Amino acid sequence: MEEKKEKKEKILIVGLNITDIKKKSQFDMEASMDELEELVKAAGGEVVARLTQNKQSRDAAYYIGTGKAEEVRDYVEKLEADMVVFNDELSGIQIRNLEDTIGVTVLDRTALILDIFAQRALSREGKLQVELAQLKYRRSRLIGLGKQLSRTGGGIGTRGPGEKKLETDRRHIDGRINDIKRELSDVRKNREVQRVQRLKANVPIVALVGYTNAGKSTLLNSLIKTHREYSVEKEVFSKDMLFATLDVTLRKAVLPSGKEFLVTDTVGFVSNLPHDLVEAFKATLEEVKYADLILHVVDASNENYDMQMDTTLDILRQLDSLDKDTITVFNKMDKTGFEAGYPKQEDLVFISCKTGYNMELLVDMIEKKLLKSFTKAKLLIPFERGDIFSAIQKKSQVEQFEYVENGISVTALLSDEDYNRYREFVLEQ
Repeated sequence: MEEKKEKKEKILIVGLNITDIKKKSQFDMEASMDELEELVKAAGGEVVARLTQNKQSRDAAYYIGTGKAEEVRDYVEKLEADMVVFNDELSGIQIRNLEDTIGVTVLDRTALILDIFAQRALSREGKLQVELAQLKYRRSRLIGLGKQLSRTGGGIGTRGPGEKKLETDRRHIDGRINDIKRELSDVRKNREVQRVQRLKANVPIVALVGYTNAGKSTLLNSLIKTHREYSVEKEVFSKDMLFATLDVTLRKAVLPSGKEFLVTDTVGFVSNLPHDLVEAFKATLEEVKYADLILHVVDASNENYDMQMDTTLDILRQLDSLDKDTITVFNKMDKTGFEAGYPKQEDLVFISCKTGYNMELLVDMIEKKLLKSFTKAKLLIPFERGDIFSAIQKKSQVEQFEYVENGISVTALLSDEDYNRYREFVLEQ
């Protein structure tokens, strides 16, 4: 028997082009509306039409003005749309007025992104972070979320993590927000303990950041394949769609020299990422702050790659991570001839995860960056100081060792800290 496909919600998308803001050109507007359409698809909806309005400023009561709101209503009736999604953040009053005029549920860009995150969060921490952001958003808009709150059948904009029904009562929302904050505080403490343990182990960390769908998860899967513990099960989910993966992952990889490192994959960024979402995910995103190296992954095949790079850099600025050692990785070179026209830079590489193009070069660049704070040294450790030999084996990459007449001869890559700690045993470097 053929499985019945779930009916997609028919959605009309609306954008406002503020004509007195120079940076909001028509080109920017089209790109932003294209992205909104992709977000609707990611949420499980179907875009049936798109409308834009050129206006000098936002209307405080109706956002696009009453005349345009009535035009949207006519389109909704004609196309039998289930919902209207606006390409900006709306106030509770604007949502209420627009729903009263148009007659169907109205969502803004923020609510749409939060809904996608709610569908994709898998870990306990991820679900808590999304729910916190959703509740903060709803709390400030209870006055306007009439049709959205009254929808009993579920659908876009009504779902919490795991399809749970979101709170609609202000007191319950406040109580739940406090509960989540307490739980996340415990998670954060546990994360800090794990971070300290990793620092003690002296294993460098590489963080992948970038716009959603730039290919971060695919790159992570490529990097971890050289590790002896690699298995297909250790690969992370990757798919050509917005926000395919949300939860931060940490995997082992190995450099050509044999030195191990960890790769962490962060949530993808998007333009106008909701502030509450950035705040809720700050504990997760802070992993970037503690990385030894950042790989800024860019989709070279996207014509708006420069805007996407700016968005990523803006988030890194919010995380105080702009000064971190960074390699810019232009991915998807199999889809574009972009490389020929781009100026060569030292910390920039063009790759294709799909074909493997320049992957060896990228790994060499990673190794050069990670090992610049390590020194290859030959040590002679007395037999009675076996504790030092054990410590070096545990924390450092030992290239070779042998038992000689007066101790243990060891060749190892030492961090600056360990080199100074064991300096008295160093024979040569």
